[in-house]
Amino acid sequence: MHVESPIRKFALITDAWTPQVNGVVTTLTQMVRELEQKDITVEVFQPNDYKFFPMPTYPEIPVVWSAENLERRLLDFLPDAIHIATEGGLGWRARNICLKHKLPFTTGYHTKYPEYIHQRFPVPASWIYSLLRRFHNKGQMTYVPSESTLKELKEHGFKSLTVVTRGVDTDTFNPNRRIEMDFPKPIYLSVGRVAPEKNLETFLDLDLPGTKVIVGRGPILEELQERYPDAVFVGAKFGEELATYYASADVFVFPSLTDTYGVVNIEAIACGLPVAAFPVTGPKDIITQGLNGWMDNDLKVAVEKCLTLDRSQVADSIGGLTWDEAADQFLSNLSYIDWNED
Repeated sequence: MHVESPIRKFALITDAWTPQVNGVVTTLTQMVRELEQKDITVEVFQPNDYKFFPMPTYPEIPVVWSAENLERRLLDFLPDAIHIATEGGLGWRARNICLKHKLPFTTGYHTKYPEYIHQRFPVPASWIYSLLRRFHNKGQMTYVPSESTLKELKEHGFKSLTVVTRGVDTDTFNPNRRIEMDFPKPIYLSVGRVAPEKNLETFLDLDLPGTKVIVGRGPILEELQERYPDAVFVGAKFGEELATYYASADVFVFPSLTDTYGVVNIEAIACGLPVAAFPVTGPKDIITQGLNGWMDNDLKVAVEKCLTLDRSQVADSIGGLTWDEAADQFLSNLSYIDWNED
């Protein structure tokens, strides 16, 4: 499917952007690349353009505290569509600007902040859901990455939801990247932010033969290195090097309970690596039980089941999950702005 759209100039407002390394940044940078290939001019409004301070306890995430020229810059650009991808400092400012000038906009829901914040602080998840409803329901449409996330948000009173899927570049992520890695087998791999919400301790606490390999960086990296000296922490990896880790491991372990999707899951599957996970949002939308992974409330059971799967069928199981298709879904749900209207 290729979308014919009147949109030629597009404004993306996001609090998540490079050099941050996470699934949101991966998704948004890929979307920008695909839209530009469709001859759409994209202007990205992101934290590095403004004054910010590092988030307490998570310094990799910038918190914008002053965005003095955001309104003028957005209005001068005269975009055909505006998408507010995050609910951070820039996102709220852009939302208020759009409401002030009666400009339609769409939003993105990428992170389960109610559960994420509740894990860290004694704040009821219901309070955060109320705040997020206020943010998103003023938009024309809220993009979510999976059907299970859409269902959850509907139950929490969110309106006008649509699924915009994710993609994977199979030229980079494929089983041909496999090499023999110099670790005791089996090799259990986890990729992502080394942060509390990723629930990595549940994986690292499992009594399993072989080697646990963690790819990524984050605020609790040093703490986990000290607590789990037998695990191998290799830092952040990208592109073909990351694909080699996926293709060369025996099981991909995704212990998160709060992700809305998990792009790393489809990257692993594209490399022929089965995924072990809990039956929660994200994995439920990606894993075909017994084909490309296993879900179980006992993560060790899921890991052990993955070791028995036929890997020759795994890579082909994700079908047509391409960034081009995802970008078409993204583009077809944007709200066109007619600047000639009063």
